[in-house]
Amino acid sequence: MRLEGKTAIVTGGASGFGAGIVDKFLSEGARVAIVDINGEAASEYAKLKGDSAFAIEANVASGESVRQMTETAISEFGKIDILVNNAGVTHMPTPLEDVSEDDFDRVYNVNMKSVYLTAKHLIPHMKNNNAGAILNVASTAGVSPRPNLNWYNCSKGWMITATKTMAIELASSGIRVNAINPVAGETPLLKSFMGEDTPDIRAKFISTIPIGRFSTPEDMGNAACFLCSDEASMVTGVAMEVDGGRCI
Repeated sequence: MRLEGKTAIVTGGASGFGAGIVDKFLSEGARVAIVDINGEAASEYAKLKGDSAFAIEANVASGESVRQMTETAISEFGKIDILVNNAGVTHMPTPLEDVSEDDFDRVYNVNMKSVYLTAKHLIPHMKNNNAGAILNVASTAGVSPRPNLNWYNCSKGWMITATKTMAIELASSGIRVNAINPVAGETPLLKSFMGEDTPDIRAKFISTIPIGRFSTPEDMGNAACFLCSDEASMVTGVAMEVDGGRCI
């Protein structure tokens, strides 16, 4: 029960890595707001998880939507201890000059602007409490980029730098900020990363991971739990690779 008495917001929490983080947080005693642009999926997932979870439909790329999300969560919980910026998108593998402006804007808004918006609306609340833990779900793509995922790579590199600058600025306010860098896993984004999902492409992808498998939502939940718990009270500004050795 490492998160007993804690409250958390997890964006993109209805599927993939987000769902793994939600599951772990709940099992460790937290109450969790499952935030997702797919409100129906968030509601169904929250129903499965019992009274400690509730759903919020929100578009993390919209300032007004994030404001409403924040107000709803604070109203429900009274305070927010943990924020996990997990929601993310990618573009299909494409030469960088051929990525459409619409696809670039979508990656920018969901992967980058969302971190600004959640900070804008939640940091004042955490400063008032003189406490908080923020976790940004970045990617190995921000450390060891793959060709043809250029603007996605850039967005995750930005998220890693944002984590470090947030950490140094907010430390004196009692707020820790860390990131995890997953390697690709069994999530809705996997096919987008690979271009197409075939046994040969999967084998080629896995061959770049020394441990020899994709990451799982459970892997992310375990890492997130540690970084957001009081066990990590001296850890801030870290971008932890949860990647089976991919970036070595």
